[in-house]
Amino acid sequence: MSYASGFRRTFASLAVLAAVATTSTSFAQSDYPNKSIRIITPFSAGAGPDSVLRVVAEKMTKTLGQTVIIDNKPGGNGFIAIQAAKAAAPDGYTFVQMDDAHMSLLPHLYKKIPYDVNKDFDPVGTFFRTYFFVVTGTNSPLKSVNEIISAAKAKPGELTYGSWGVGSPAHIGAAMMESVANLQMSHVPYKETPSLFQAVATGDVAWAFGTAGSAGPLYRGGKLKFLAVAAPKRVAGYLDVPTMAEVGGPANFEVKAWVALQAPKGTPAAMSAKVADALAKALGEADVKEKFTTFGFEPFVSQPAEMTKQIEADYKRYGEIAKRAKMALD
Repeated sequence: MSYASGFRRTFASLAVLAAVATTSTSFAQSDYPNKSIRIITPFSAGAGPDSVLRVVAEKMTKTLGQTVIIDNKPGGNGFIAIQAAKAAAPDGYTFVQMDDAHMSLLPHLYKKIPYDVNKDFDPVGTFFRTYFFVVTGTNSPLKSVNEIISAAKAKPGELTYGSWGVGSPAHIGAAMMESVANLQMSHVPYKETPSLFQAVATGDVAWAFGTAGSAGPLYRGGKLKFLAVAAPKRVAGYLDVPTMAEVGGPANFEVKAWVALQAPKGTPAAMSAKVADALAKALGEADVKEKFTTFGFEPFVSQPAEMTKQIEADYKRYGEIAKRAKMALD
């Protein structure tokens, strides 16, 4: 057999194998999903992002015809959950829930983190965004945002604000407020969110940024006040709380967080698109919107390209804030 003849036979065999592989892949995608889908979340069971994820997962299960399972892996600033998703096969059956801190902030706080959101994951879709309220104790002498600003200017570095840790959204938000209003305040970090807002309620710290989900229980219990919301408009479910602009606070000042769904890098786009469609459909249902409102969450749908742009914009913004406030976790 000549070299040319052998080459032709080998090439033909490879072509057949490639065709079979392509057919198998196409069939797998057209038959997708044919088993349960897992969404890993870094949030604890019962936390706001977990609670709404479960509501959405029930809707997605009906749309996709397969059970969407929630796998809670809290701890390690989200690293445990994200690493588990990174290590999963990119076969369309594992996804991970992340917030904007995981995607854009933590790289600025650690010298090294165990993932690269751009290299290790593909954006799928978004769940919600939530805006933060300026929170004080009901018996606090600070009755307005302007009084907080005035108190901070009167005694630079003495007025305290709390957060649930260095680099948390509450810390970032207060650092932003210091910058835009030219203030110096003292940061008091707590290990847990409930401890933080209990401290605000008792006056151990003067104020904090908090969401309707995190500060809501003590707010509804009459222990906390929401002075304003750092949002472009009033928040559904809390329409009696004015925006920062309405009470004379910094103009165009927003403190928000958003939560998204990511897939391990290399997950077939058609599979991710099918999951994204099911997610978007769930977010449009009335009972889902009602559930989100109880947490002060605003459902919104964003395409992968839009997500990528937002992640990049947040990365730049958070980098500037972290550098100015000298934030670091190692």
